[in-house]
This record gives sequence, structure tokens and C-alpha cells, in this order.
Amino acid sequence: MKVRIPTPLRSYTDQLSNVDAVGATLNELLTDLDRQFPGLRFRVVDEQGRLRKHMRIFVGADMVRDLETVVDGSAEITLMQALSGG
Repeated sequence: MKVRIPTPLRSYTDQLSNVDAVGATLNELLTDLDRQFPGLRFRVVDEQGRLRKHMRIFVGADMVRDLETVVDGSAEITLMQALSGG
């Protein structure tokens, strides 16, 4: 399935904004992304296996926080980093 990568994480994907990954759940999908692009998963998931607070994952138009969310092979996944500052 297609995964959209935010600009700050594109250094892991050779600057690709869209990549393909496989997995029945978001967790499996992130594991596949890390296999292809080492280090990417750690930027999205913390040491306890939880989604980092500044990360957002959209499955289609729905934001999800549970990494065990089942993903349909036709779904578009968007990784997004929340911005802060002022």
C-alpha cells in the first residue's frame, strides 16, 4: 500500500515522498518500512512501542493512534509530524 512520508522523515527514504509497504496492521507496516528504510520506525514509534506524541498516522481520512489498527491493502497511509513553536 502507498505510504506518504512527511518532509522531515524523507532523509530516511532517499527523499521519496511516497513509498510502498506491506502489513496487515500499522505495526506490521511500520516494521516493513523500517526493513526498507532503517531508522524510520524509531522516529515514529518510541522505545515502549507506542506512537510518538508528535506523530500522527492517517488511514485514509481517519487519524489513528493504535498501532494494531488493521489496514486494508487499498488504504492510503499518511505519516505526519505535528509542528510546534511560535
